Amino acid sequence: MPDARKGDLVQIHQIILEPEQRSENLPSSTKSVPYECWIKGYLLTESANLGDTVKIETFICREILGALCSINPTYDHNFGIPLKELLTIGAEAKKQLGKA
Repeated sequence: MPDARKGDLVQIHQIILEPEQRSENLPSSTKSVPYECWIKGYLLTESANLGDTVKIETFICREILGALCSINPTYDHNFGIPLKELLTIGAEAKKQLGKA
């Protein structure tokens, strides 16, 4: 039984540039890895399993091929650990502007 069916929200993975294709001007730690992207959209392929090459339609109606890596992907980004020095910056700015 396939993991995903046509119309499901999925995420694909593509390698845009292999390390040897990347610019010589990059730091070595950056140049040594591929330039990759992950794209969300609706599955256009009838059915697929994780790892299959599939076609999706993105939210802005572009059709793109890539390796199926997630079904019903979530948004899990964040802004990291709060810095103590930045926690009071809004209140300090208001105070200096006379709005506190």
